[in-house]
Amino acid sequence: MSFPLVRNRRLRSSAALRNLVREHTVTLNDLLYPIFVTHGANIKEEISSMPGVYHFSLDRLEEEIREIVELGIPAIVLFGVPHEKDAHASSAYDPNGVVQQASRLIKTWAPELLIVADTCLCQFTDHGHCGVVHYDEAKGSAEVLNDASLELLVKTAVSQAEAGADIIAPSNMMDGFVYAIRQGLDEAGYEQVPIMSYSVKYASSFYGPFREAAHSTPQFGDRKTYQMDPANVREALREAQSDVAEGADMLMVKPALAYMDVIRALRENFNLPLVAYNVSGEYSLVKAAALQGWVDEKSIVLETMTGFKRAGADMIITYFAKDIARWLRN
Repeated sequence: MSFPLVRNRRLRSSAALRNLVREHTVTLNDLLYPIFVTHGANIKEEISSMPGVYHFSLDRLEEEIREIVELGIPAIVLFGVPHEKDAHASSAYDPNGVVQQASRLIKTWAPELLIVADTCLCQFTDHGHCGVVHYDEAKGSAEVLNDASLELLVKTAVSQAEAGADIIAPSNMMDGFVYAIRQGLDEAGYEQVPIMSYSVKYASSFYGPFREAAHSTPQFGDRKTYQMDPANVREALREAQSDVAEGADMLMVKPALAYMDVIRALRENFNLPLVAYNVSGEYSLVKAAALQGWVDEKSIVLETMTGFKRAGADMIITYFAKDIARWLRN
């Protein structure tokens, strides 16, 4: 059967009909909004490379939380920006660390809001790497140690759960990080706290604005020995399979926009809920073009979000979440 009997345009003739046959829809329930919390007082400081995104001190955080709840966004991702850093990221697992304090406060203001705690060390180390670094002075080299890093990640995850985090999201790409954190949470009595694993995290050029926001640029070298090569997709399946076997409850692909094929590959191979992280560089590119009047921001953002859903994502972490929430109301 073919034209003229088959006319595919029949189902596009009106907005109502297009809505009726739409295959994928972006809703508020798909969105997680990242927030950067820091020490200090009366701080609401816009991040220069991320228009509309701010650092918040704890005394200014409530206004942001109230707005998020009022917009109907169901979940946030908490990133801490501490004043003090050291080689072993001690402020990451300090019971009075900035993420822990923020979590406790948020649960008093909005107990129904889901808190996803980013569980990494790079913002908290003075060297900016995501784990413990061993320096070999004789060779003039430095190595990020895998297993020693796991111990600190477990301490961080448990302290975050104790402070009220609903979901632990380890993002460091150490081998065995899901298994170690799952074991640590269970032993501490948090067996019901799920793990949203940054299963497939690439060594991407799209992270630049985030590193300004989180003050987490490595002080030497790069993260290519633990984050993935952007050229690889079969490796992504191996990484995800490891996390599934180790007890992950949700899988993530980061970044999202240049990796929709990877999102699709995970969707076709695994049944766990799948998260797409629409990262800082993706956000800033659109914001910059929109500010110049070169693109229609609303249209391009909603099209991108729909693309993530079409590729197979169940959830989207995005700095556009508040904008999307407002657009969906209108």
